[in-house]
This record gives sequence, C-alpha cells and structure tokens, in this order.
Amino acid sequence: MKNGLFAGIGNHNIIPAVRKAEDLQKACDSEWPMIFLLIGDLFTVEQYVRQGLEAGKKVFLHVDFIGGLGSDPLVVKYIAEKIGPTGIISTKNHMVKQAKKSGLQAIQRLFLIDTSALEHGINNVRQNEPDALEVMPGLIPRVISELHSSTSRPIIAGGLIKDHQEIQTALQAGASAVSMGNPALWHSFAQA
Repeated sequence: MKNGLFAGIGNHNIIPAVRKAEDLQKACDSEWPMIFLLIGDLFTVEQYVRQGLEAGKKVFLHVDFIGGLGSDPLVVKYIAEKIGPTGIISTKNHMVKQAKKSGLQAIQRLFLIDTSALEHGINNVRQNEPDALEVMPGLIPRVISELHSSTSRPIIAGGLIKDHQEIQTALQAGASAVSMGNPALWHSFAQA
C-alpha cells in the first residue's frame, strides 16, 4: 500500500535503521530514500536529522531512543517545530497521537510476542491511526499477513533480519518495507 509515507519512493523497500553514528553517512550515501534514526541525544539529534534531510532522505526519528528528551507528548511538538524530521517512530500511543497533531508522520512500533500483543496492537493502530506500523520481530510472516489484512496501514518488518531470504519472506507476506541496521545488507540487497 502506498500512502503519504511511501509516496514517491517507488519500489525502494529497504530502510536503513541507523544504530551507530558511524553508519549515518553510509545510510545517507545509500540508494534507499528513507532512514530510521535510532541514535542521538538532546545535543546531537538535530545535526543527525539535518544530515539525513540534506542527503535527500525521509528521516524518521525513533523518539523512544533519544537521550534527554523523555516521553512527554510536548517532546514531539518540540521535535516537529525545532528539529523537523519527516516523522517519528514510537511504541508509545501518546507519542504517535501527538505526532499526528504536530504535523509529523508517525510509525507505531509493535512488539508482537504473543496473541494478546497482536490483538492489543491492532486496537492501538485503530485508535492512533499511525501512517505505518513497524512489526518486531520482522521474522513472522503469518503475523505480517494478518496485520496487513486487519489494518489499512503499511507494514514495515524490522528486527532480527539477517539475509535476503528473510527480507523476501517479509515482503511476500505483505510488508511494504523492511528496516535493518546492517549496512552490508542494505548495500547487498540493492545490488541483488
């Protein structure tokens, strides 16, 4: 499904998830048009976001991982007005809702460890209306397929993805994209 989040990026279905500062430039230099930033703190995050945006990337900031910002919804308003990423990623319902109110795109990250977590996740998506879901771990094709048919949101598979076959399995199950933190895999999938 192509909504505002995936509009204009064609079939680019790998999303570099930057977990180390030294990988940010690799993500900026990659052919993939979107970056997930899982690094930074109060002092560095603005520069990291700017670096990604200046490289022409859609930059999504994982607000749960940014040191010094906390989980008050006001943080999202600050991020929208002062830092200016394309959007945010969060596991927290109130942060996703505030992102939408603040004009940012929002990706809700779901950890699906059992049936109860799946049902709870589907209910949260219906209430929060994120632009997309990131499903963790990304190695659960049946659940990706179920979420794909139960919600009207794009699904991003993430976590524990280690090779091309796992990427293809997630995409075939209905994921719109796969996020991963391994720069070698970003580049090797682009060459495939």
